[in-house]
Parts: sequence; structure tokens; C-alpha cells
Amino acid sequence: MEDLKITASGYDFKPARAAMQRYIDNNLLSGISWAVMVGRELADVNCVGWADKEAQILLRTDHIFRVFSNTKLITSCAALLLVEEGKLKLDDPIEKFIPQLGNRRVLRPGATSIEDAEPTKYSITIRHLLTHSSGLSCGFFDPGTLIYKALNERGVHDPRTTLAQMVDVLADMPLIYQPGTSWEYSLATDVVARLVEVISGQSFDKFIKARIFDPLGMIDTGFVIPEKDQGRLVAYYAGADLMEPMKPGLTRTDNAPFPGAYLHPIARLSGGGGLVSTLHDMVALIRSLLPCGPTLLKPETIAQMTSNQLPEGQWIRFALLGEQPGKAFSLAGGMILQPSPLDHPDSAGELYWGGVAGTQWWISPKRNMAGVMMAQRQMSFVHPFAFEFKRLAYDTVKQHAEGMRVSA
Repeated sequence: MEDLKITASGYDFKPARAAMQRYIDNNLLSGISWAVMVGRELADVNCVGWADKEAQILLRTDHIFRVFSNTKLITSCAALLLVEEGKLKLDDPIEKFIPQLGNRRVLRPGATSIEDAEPTKYSITIRHLLTHSSGLSCGFFDPGTLIYKALNERGVHDPRTTLAQMVDVLADMPLIYQPGTSWEYSLATDVVARLVEVISGQSFDKFIKARIFDPLGMIDTGFVIPEKDQGRLVAYYAGADLMEPMKPGLTRTDNAPFPGAYLHPIARLSGGGGLVSTLHDMVALIRSLLPCGPTLLKPETIAQMTSNQLPEGQWIRFALLGEQPGKAFSLAGGMILQPSPLDHPDSAGELYWGGVAGTQWWISPKRNMAGVMMAQRQMSFVHPFAFEFKRLAYDTVKQHAEGMRVSA
């Protein structure tokens, strides 16, 4: 288990702690824990609020969270381990390994049915999948669209189906744009998880346990929580109003995304969002991607995975949120190329991603810092608490650096 002892002294995180306490006091979050690293050293570790608000169980660093899309970082690392071994190349077409995903069709502009499609001009590549530029969709954030209806009617998210069966569903669906020409949050990372299975000859859970979790000491990360540890799973909440994130009120929603999730084995080993983890384990993973110490991947691989992979001027976009100007994408997460008013000015170059329930991580080369936040509130990956915490963390690290320069 990752040691969470603070080793970098002199950092004043009291403003960040006070801000997060306000979110707890105002009934906007049940609890939040975090760790901030400067270099590879921990500058702050803290827990505020409750693991279970109703039972009044205080949040601890060993509590287990549904990390949802934080799973994607692990899946990307798994694929890049195979790249390092020469078992695939980033620009290989996916049909080289999964034949049924070749010879794709793409919806015509203004299509009124999923049959209204034409042949694609390009193959989907591994790079397209890792960067969400494959033309695949998600069937989650885009209700009302043709592809949303088709994917959900065919049970693409059914936890009782395997990754191989999911791929079979996707094989019969048209793409929503030509591969490489746009960005759309999608099921591409789940396809990458299936790719790992095909190439390695192992189930996805066994591969990541042997190649990532065991080497890094991530003992609490997996698709199922052992019965002896299920008491450490934090409660899950929905906010009072999806469209008003600062409206007070939390409703218990432990049966999301489905009843019994994470408590019993299921067929779907989702590489896009199926894992649970702890603050300890996520710190171990992020630290393994930082310089000046042992790393999970080769330094040249990490340099590539933390570089923007989208064409100039192409930004990420979400169906519900629209295009995010200044936000690009690497092989392992989003990148801030041009900070927005919500971001700290020093966040340019930051690599980041987060789960739908508020678990998030970031790595900032400019400030030589990284962080992990763990919260459990539905649809809070863009909640104000996350932006505020990161801004205050950046301020703390910047002020410390400036103070050190003055004293020198």
C-alpha cells in the first residue's frame, strides 16, 4: 500500500481545506479526500467530511471509491505497456487485432436512421481509440441522438455482457464521424481493454493486476470489492439539481450505476469506467508517471502519452457541454493548452482526467506538481468544488516557491 506520509514541508493548504469544508457544511458534498504532490513528494493529504453521511462515518484515506473514468488512465497504461513490448503500434488499424471493427461506415450528415451511412475513408487506429477520435460514440451523454438510441436498444452498456460482446454490438453500428477528424467522448477505451485481452491472451482484470496493480502495490483497486472490504466502500450521492450544481441537497444513490455494483463479479470488465480504488492506490499510480523515480512506463513513453495528440485547433467536446476551447487530449487524458477562467493560469500544459462521480487526478509539469481528489457525487466531474480545489492547490504551491526564492 502506498505510504501517504507528508514529506514536503512548508506548504499551507489551510485555504483549500476550509473551502472543501464549506462544500460539506453546505450539503454539496458528503466527503472529499485528496493528496497533492510536489515532484514525487507529498505536500498535503487530507480527508474532509463523511464516507457515509447518514451513518456519520468519517472519511479516511483507505476508503474505497467508484473511480469511473479514472479507469481510463489504467487502460491507456495497459495498452502502452504492450506498445513498449512491440506487440502493437499506435497507428496500427484496429482490424489487425479485432477484424469486425474494420470496413466501417459513418453516418451521413443529417441522417435520419442508422442505415443512412457511407463507407469511412480511413481505418480506426489504436491512436484514434486512445484519443477518443475514432468516430465511436458513447450512448451516455447524448440522449436524443440516433446513435444513443441504437446503442442503448442493443444493450451496449449491459454489465452482464463481456467486452467481446460489446465489440460485436459496436461492429454493427455506424461511426458518427470519419476517424481522426473530431473528438467525442466514447466507448473507445472499452475497445482498448478488449484489445489488451486479444493481444495478451488474458482477461483484462488479470492483465492489469499482474502488470500494473501488483507492481505498484495497488491492493484495493479492482472490478469487485472482496466481501471483507465492502464496508470501506463510500456512499454514493446525487445532487439536488443537475443543472444547478451549487443547489444544496444530497440524495443517497448507492444502487447506481446498477444494483449491487462492485459487490459481486460481473461479465463486463469496463476499461472505460469499471474500477474502484482508494486514495492510496491512485497516488501510487500517478507517482509512477512522474520523473525522478521508478516509473511504470519508459520515460519516452510517458513523454508521448502526456503530449497533445489532436490536430491544431481541435478541442475536446461533450454532447451535454459542447466544445471545450483550449482543452486537448493526450494518449491518457485531457490536456489544458489554454487555461479557461475556471482554471489556474499556471495550469497550461496540465494533464488531467476525472470520473463522473468526482474522483480526479492531474499532473502539472509547469508547477512540478500533481494531485488526486476523491469524491462521490453524481455528475460532478465539472463541479465547482474541483476547479476551486485545484486553483487553491496551485496557489499554495506557487506561493511556497515564491517564498523560497525570496528567502534565498
